[in-house]
Amino acid sequence: MDYSSFRKVAQTETAVAPQTGRSARGTILIVDDEEDILELVRLALAREGYDVLEAATGEQAVELARVRQPDLAILDLMLPGIDGLEVCRILKNNPRTEQMPVIMLTARSEDSDIVAGLELGADDYVTKPFNSRVLTARVRRVLRKKVARNLDRGVVKIHDLIIDPARCEVLLHGVPLRLTFSEFNILYTLAKRPGVVFTRYQIMDALHGNDHIVTDRAVDVQIAYLRKKLGSCKDYIETIRGVGYRFKDRPAA
Repeated sequence: MDYSSFRKVAQTETAVAPQTGRSARGTILIVDDEEDILELVRLALAREGYDVLEAATGEQAVELARVRQPDLAILDLMLPGIDGLEVCRILKNNPRTEQMPVIMLTARSEDSDIVAGLELGADDYVTKPFNSRVLTARVRRVLRKKVARNLDRGVVKIHDLIIDPARCEVLLHGVPLRLTFSEFNILYTLAKRPGVVFTRYQIMDALHGNDHIVTDRAVDVQIAYLRKKLGSCKDYIETIRGVGYRFKDRPAA
């Protein structure tokens, strides 16, 4: 894949960009084994004021994410060693990195690949070839949504659950639940408006925004995982056949 023309544009834009003197807006981990891609994304993010970490293998990505705990990861799927899906799975199952947003950036554009990434907790999915301005816009949006999800949101106490969005913490009968970032936000979205029916599209919009690729399967799979973690309280989340889901406004008698 030839990104030379894109790279020249990015270099020119970076050279002429005004120097604001601002501090970095955050730290982004880029994971890709193609040097051209790394350079293109690095230049685009630097132009926006982000600090950048780079990894060329899945193993390097996991270690960098664990030690440096970046604000977001841009992750290729086809990597030497462990692939991007496995990297995402490892990150989402580690308490130190499970809340870190992930944007998949890959040439694999089949529906099955997109669904697999979303089911593992990816926050967005961008296919190659890509526009660097579109990618940085996606980065800004995901980071804004991350901040918004953790600000100005009160604790929800309903039935046997306590959901604290500021701490990304859920207690069931006083015991903490280990939820992925997407599972937490699905639960919070439903529980803060008990009795209200949400369509699958509304749930995905609440998590990712209107420009995200939405599939019914991705929502259903994450609901299934969430119910499993709720154990005996799994029926708090009701399926409304042909429509979507709602959180019970009162426990079962």
